[in-house]
Amino acid sequence: MESPRIIEAEFIKSAQSIQDSLPEDMSEVVFLGRSNVGKSSTLNLLTNRKNLAKSSATPGKTQLINFFETTYKYGEERYPVRFVDLPGFGYAKVSKSLKQVWQKNLVEFIKERVSIRLFIHLRDARHPHAKIDDDVEAYITEFIRPDQRYLTVFTKIDKLNQKEKSKLKKDFPGAITISNLKKSGQDRVHKEILTTIFDIKEPGDES
Repeated sequence: MESPRIIEAEFIKSAQSIQDSLPEDMSEVVFLGRSNVGKSSTLNLLTNRKNLAKSSATPGKTQLINFFETTYKYGEERYPVRFVDLPGFGYAKVSKSLKQVWQKNLVEFIKERVSIRLFIHLRDARHPHAKIDDDVEAYITEFIRPDQRYLTVFTKIDKLNQKEKSKLKKDFPGAITISNLKKSGQDRVHKEILTTIFDIKEPGDES
């Protein structure tokens, strides 16, 4: 059977907080990561759209929660999933008051949003042990629900040599590596999304 793929993807709306977000009527995959980790490029890679998510030349500029509705095709079946792109963290070029509101809104969203089923944490393969990423993972792990899952995905893997790639796999055995440049790794991410949300496994895959 062919790999799962996204056949429809559409930007729906942006929100500032959980209060003006879309209704919780669809399972959601949340993408989080540092401002310069390549979230927009990753969303475009996964959805096979060039400009679905807009990249900004100024890291940290996207300060809204962005919602995208996607449809997966796997075999003869179709599966609706909502992608949620959260503002990047780690940049201080935001006024102090906005930053406090922004962080409060984000914390409220990730802790209280019932429809979130999967957190995909994008990390830069060149800086795998960045403290801010470790802190975010530790924080979310504290309140993650039994019906939710946390997945680490490393971007910019093509910028590593073979020795660095081997060390990364050893240090993060459960992580997935993707390359927006070589368009690789997205199939594994798709499978994790469908397995987590719909409990779909490939024929013969009992892992």
